[in-house]
Amino acid sequence: MRKLALPVGREALLPLGLAVLLVLGALTAFQVTRPTTLTIAVAPEGGTEPALLRAYADELARRRLGIRLKVLPFAGVRESAEALKAGKADLAVVRPDVAMPGNGLTLAVLRELAAFVAAPAASGIKGVPDLAGRRLGMLASRTADRTLVGDLAAHYGLELLTEAASGSVPQTAVALVPVAEADVAAALGAGRIDALVLVTTPTSPAARRLVGHVRAASPDGEVTLIGVPDAAAVLARWPRLQPVTVPAALFGGNPRLPAEDVATVGSSYRLMARADLSRSLAAEVTQHLFEMRAALAETVPAAEDVTHPAYEDTADATSARLPIHPGAIDYYEREQETFIERYESWIYLVAILAGGVGSTAAWLRQRLGRIRRERIEVATARLLELRSEARRETDRARLEGMAGEVDDLAASIARHALNRPTEPRTLAAANVAIEAARSTVGRARAGTG
Repeated sequence: MRKLALPVGREALLPLGLAVLLVLGALTAFQVTRPTTLTIAVAPEGGTEPALLRAYADELARRRLGIRLKVLPFAGVRESAEALKAGKADLAVVRPDVAMPGNGLTLAVLRELAAFVAAPAASGIKGVPDLAGRRLGMLASRTADRTLVGDLAAHYGLELLTEAASGSVPQTAVALVPVAEADVAAALGAGRIDALVLVTTPTSPAARRLVGHVRAASPDGEVTLIGVPDAAAVLARWPRLQPVTVPAALFGGNPRLPAEDVATVGSSYRLMARADLSRSLAAEVTQHLFEMRAALAETVPAAEDVTHPAYEDTADATSARLPIHPGAIDYYEREQETFIERYESWIYLVAILAGGVGSTAAWLRQRLGRIRRERIEVATARLLELRSEARRETDRARLEGMAGEVDDLAASIARHALNRPTEPRTLAAANVAIEAARSTVGRARAGTG
């Protein structure tokens, strides 16, 4: 029996092409919507900054935002700055007066440090020069803090003695004496120290406690706070420091302590990013940090100290000695990229792919419809051939075979018509051919019975 030959090779390629386009579209959508993971180097070990940024990373993950942070801990800020400089991290905690990576730009100030001295008013210490020959208490501090105090002493012509001094202190020097917080008042009362130097955030609870200890040791309960009035000159010598003001009455309003604003210098712990980190990512990291500040402060109070770096205008921000990342400036000035601007290239690609998929689907539909029509037309032509052959055939066995072929062709036409609606004219012609072939073959079989 003659078999119906149908074209199938090209039809099989069409779904494959459509599948490829769909896969490309899915990959593009995944690329646009998947979270971006940034590596952040945190330090110093045991400090408040690592705890804050770990809490920030956890909150980003909990809220399922588009940024994720991979925390990379280091013992000190020198090492975290080096990680940023070497490209091992995208973000890092940096203390500029310790180590400043050349490729680092500021996103936010995590904590500002001020260097100032608290002394009992009866000590007669009114300024840094009055510390000559005195003993200055300092909490167990980091090397960077001692270096900062030493630089300030050197600016006023004093040598900082960090070894335990026995006997009197030379008038050209000031001795730094380690002291525990709980021993501050006793050390002042016993004359082991004459004043206390702090390198800390002035608004912190620790700063208030320490100044309270100095007040408790003062005979009249009065305290003098000493800053660095020559801040401009100090910053000219050590440009990675920054000006800081201790507000009047910060440590008490009656009596006011300090009575007036105290100008001094200090440093800061900063969240910095690689200079080549995209503006949109830098802006997003900065935005989320400030938006989550209140939530983070519930578990890490140091979050309240997070602030933006001071600057007057964009030119000032980008040309400062401690420049700000353009992405952070976009957030501070509310000029962030919109979703369309950020993913413009991807959106164009998706649109092109979607157009291609739509065009391919339309072409595929037309092609499949044409193939079905051609198959029905081929089957109809064969039915007409069988009708003509049956009129001349007298062999009953061959007529039986023709009858079977007519049934097979009718079934094939029915399958094609069910898979997709077919043009009524084509289907009507096929039905007429089926009936005519069956009738003619039936009469021929009856005539040979």
